[in-house]
Amino acid sequence: MEREIDRYIDAVAAVMRYVVVKKELSLKAKLSIYQSIYVPTLTYGHELWDMTERTRSQIQAAEMSFLRRVVGRSLRNRVRSSVTQEELGVELLLLHIKRGQLRWLRHLFRMPLGCLPGEVFQASPTVKRPQGRFRTCWRDYISRLTWERLGIPPEDLEEVSREREVWASLLRLLPPRPGSG
Repeated sequence: MEREIDRYIDAVAAVMRYVVVKKELSLKAKLSIYQSIYVPTLTYGHELWDMTERTRSQIQAAEMSFLRRVVGRSLRNRVRSSVTQEELGVELLLLHIKRGQLRWLRHLFRMPLGCLPGEVFQASPTVKRPQGRFRTCWRDYISRLTWERLGIPPEDLEEVSREREVWASLLRLLPPRPGSG
């Protein structure tokens, strides 16, 4: 997975090198490139990522490198990342990923029987794993993440995910998107 994320970062870095540094482009055009090309390319398949501290750091560094170039700054300007993001009115990419993962989780719980992603999610491994491998299944991992992010106990997770209004209100507890409210 880390190699895959590295490939995505390399792909969006090419966009940054050849497009965003153009002085002829307006700030609005650069932000449009950010929203329509950069974010989807970098976050492709993010619903299934296991976000380690290393991947969080890599994604955040790539995002801020792009945004600093958009406003014409470098690290030498010593301007905080949060200031740059507020100026541009963009959502943290890590928050975008977190929301996407939680939306996908709700879909997994609501999938009818016979759908492959739902069956894989519900499955528990029956064979002994090789030494050094985690002993959890996807469901346990996701339940732990949801407990950490939304405060939902693992035993209530499936029931809460089936109630659209409750789930939506929990997602609203995450920090708001810029410009929405």
